[in-house]
This record gives sequence, structure tokens and C-alpha cells, in this order.
Amino acid sequence: MYVRYKTEIVQNIIICFVNDSANVFILWWYNGVFSSSTELAKMKLVIPNLLEFIALKSMLMLVLISSMLFILNCNGAVLVQRHSSKLTNDRPIIGVLSQEQSFYLHGKYPEENYTSYIAASYVKDIEAAGARVVPILIGKDRNYYKELMSKLNGVFFPGGATYFNQSNGYADAGQHIYEIAMELNDAGDYFPLFGTCLGFELLIILASGRGDKENRITCYSYSNAPLDFEDDFRTSKMFAEAPEDIIQILANEDVTVNAHHFCIVDKNLQSHNLDKDWRVTSHSDDDYGVQFIASIEHNRYPFYGVQFHPEKSSFEWKLSKNYPHSMNAIKANRYFMDFFVKECRKNLHSFASAREENKYVIYNYEPRFTGALGSMYHQCYFFEPRGSVSKRNFL
Repeated sequence: MYVRYKTEIVQNIIICFVNDSANVFILWWYNGVFSSSTELAKMKLVIPNLLEFIALKSMLMLVLISSMLFILNCNGAVLVQRHSSKLTNDRPIIGVLSQEQSFYLHGKYPEENYTSYIAASYVKDIEAAGARVVPILIGKDRNYYKELMSKLNGVFFPGGATYFNQSNGYADAGQHIYEIAMELNDAGDYFPLFGTCLGFELLIILASGRGDKENRITCYSYSNAPLDFEDDFRTSKMFAEAPEDIIQILANEDVTVNAHHFCIVDKNLQSHNLDKDWRVTSHSDDDYGVQFIASIEHNRYPFYGVQFHPEKSSFEWKLSKNYPHSMNAIKANRYFMDFFVKECRKNLHSFASAREENKYVIYNYEPRFTGALGSMYHQCYFFEPRGSVSKRNFL
């Protein structure tokens, strides 16, 4: 179940347009068609009293309203709500897409043979912004994703290490979600997406059209770095309301965590005409000086992506990774998930009841202390074991 609504601004514009148009038409008809005294006399036969005048205006308004509704709902018109001052969801629930079990973690839990996992740091980052999480499983049909998204307020594509050409995996599920999200937004139902690192790359590859050759380049970026903002970044949706002290930290300190060997560069957008739909808001440089896109947003849809990892400063602690844990790093990286959850509050989807919510939320699963096993993730959630469930206690 989901709620579809349009902004009060659009509603008021329609009302004013219809009313004024009806008045203008009647005045034109009165002054133009019935300009002479003879015609005025004839007019009395057409509109003998005030009630008939009101009836005529009502018919005109009905025709105009029908025309406006047709225009706003035709396939060629896309109306996506960007702001609503009154309709706010104070209980947002965000879906986080799982991905194929990593080779390393599979070796730590061979008996269970889990289908997929989610690093707990993404869940904590969303919860810290005031939302709850529902895990989205891979390998399901389109109806599963469509039904689940009708209950969620947005979807998060996490980073990780998986391939986009694996059947029934992260990329296939992501494609269903991406296409359904576009359909919802095209229908006026505000539905945000956010991708981090691998999730950011997935957004662009899905927008490009998946093929044998993926629309990204190889690079090497395993350092903390600042953001090089575009000149007009302050007019973007993501950064328009960002506090100045946050911007200064991001622009001048090495606080964004990069851990990727693929990059999206400007040429990737230009080669697929994506620069018309997607807006780059900042760049960073990899360890060899290659400039890559660090943050991006869609011009029409509430779709956002960052190549770096905002969650790691607060929630990942592997010493060898050298993640920045300063107060400035935590404060600046906190902004991104706060922004996304704020976007998700504009969506009014909901579960049918608290009981149904309880069946889906991630609290049905217990994270395991994978950091103690050498994983770069301090904790992980695992889903759908295909083998025998281990008797090892959950930590």
C-alpha cells in the first residue's frame, strides 16, 4: 500500500488556473459575442438568471480540470514532488539491498552457505539518522521487489565486492528496484534511492544500460580524500542546505573513505548521454591522480550516489584500514545519511500494521562479530542459509 499525492503548490496552481480561465472565457464571450444591444437581448434567452450563469461556469471549469488532469498524468509529463512542508513521515523505514556472500566470509561459515549478507555499518548509519531498516534479499522475482517497495520509504544500495554479471544477484535485484523506483516517481510517488561505492557504480551502470562492457573504468583508490566541489554545487539537491562547516571539512580535510578499484569518470557519463540526466556535484582523485566522480544526483528523480563510504568513520574499526575517526570526519560523514533519510521522510508508504512491520525489519536477524574473524566489516547480517545452520553461538 502506498500513498500518492501532489504538492499543495501544484494543487493551488491548478485551482487558480481553472478559475481564472473560466472567468476570462465568460468575459470574452460576454463582450465579444454579445457586444450589441440586440445581442445582449438575445443573451437573456441564453442566460436568463444567475443560476444558469453559475452552471455555465461550472461546466467550463469541469472541462478545464479534466484537461489539466489528463496533461499531468499523460506519459509525457513527469511530476516529481520535491518538497512538502506538511506531509512528513516520522517513522521512515528504508530497504537495504543485500549482496552475494563474499568468498572470504563464505570460508568462515561454510556449513551455513548463506545466500547473501549486509554489513552492519550501513544499518547503523541509517538507524543513527532516525530510520529503521528492512533487508532486501537477492534472487527474487520482480513482484517481490515491487510489493516490498510499496511499503518502504526508500532503498539504499550498499558498497561491497560483487560482480554485476552474476544472475539473480545484487545487480539483477538492483535493476528491478531502479526501474520500479522510476515508475513510482513518474507516477508522482516520491521514492528516493541512494548508492554508496559499489551501489553508486550500480546506479550509473543501470542508467547506462547493462551490457557486456560495463560503463566504468579501473582505478586504484584506497586513501582518505577531500571533495573537490563543482562551482555550482550549492544549487544541488544534496548540498543546497548543507551547513558551511560541513562543506569546509569535506573540501579541506581527508575525511572521505575510498576503497574501490573501479571508478565512474566524466567520460562515462558523456559516452552514454547521462550528463543530461545526472548532475556531478564533486570529484576526488585516486592514488595515481585519476579524477573520478565522488558525488552525483539525478536531475529529476531523487536518486543520489557517492563513491566514498560515509558509514566507515563511525562504524568500522579495522586498524589496517586507517579510517578517519576524528570528530570532524564523523560530523562531516554523518551529513550524507541524514540527508538521505530526510529525503525518505517525504515518502508516505507504510506497512499495513505494526505486526507486519515486525515481520520484515532487520531486528529479526542478529549480526555476527565478523571483525574478530579478520573481515573488514566489524559486524555482518547473513540471510537465507542453504546449508546446515551452524551451532556456533551468535555474537
